[in-house]
Amino acid sequence: MSNRVLTELLHGNGAHADPIACVEDLPFELAAQSVEGFPHSIGQLVFHMNYWMDYELRRIHDERPPFPKHNSESFPLGPSPTDAQDWDLLRRNFAGLLADFAALANSSPHKMRRQILSLHAGEKKLAATLEAVISQMVAHNSYHTGQIAMMRRILGTWPPRRGGDSW
Repeated sequence: MSNRVLTELLHGNGAHADPIACVEDLPFELAAQSVEGFPHSIGQLVFHMNYWMDYELRRIHDERPPFPKHNSESFPLGPSPTDAQDWDLLRRNFAGLLADFAALANSSPHKMRRQILSLHAGEKKLAATLEAVISQMVAHNSYHTGQIAMMRRILGTWPPRRGGDSW
């Protein structure tokens, strides 16, 4: 996949919703609200995406972050966000982590082929080049951004201020 395509997908171009646009205009009260049929609030999903982007960035930078024993560890223990300040912090971290991945997506072809250390048995089953890790993060974030878009529709707050498909 080309650097341009990865960068576009990280920002939600094409068939993918823009992850920043999906959360930037949402008040914390709605981000913390539960929606029937969904196990997590929008805020909890943003926390989860931040968790995995941080994990993968640390791996990319040759750190050895602990792999959670269970997926539930990648979600907050309680309601999230707890207030407007907490929501602002979650969104700023989200935008910053996405920007870090977008910068990595513009790496040279040589760097994109660099092998990333696998720290968990599940990771060893997957391609582990920088390009593959970024591609997996694109897929992960797109999945959860789609959930956020659906939850916003249920909450009556779709499309976001910057727009989004509504057909």
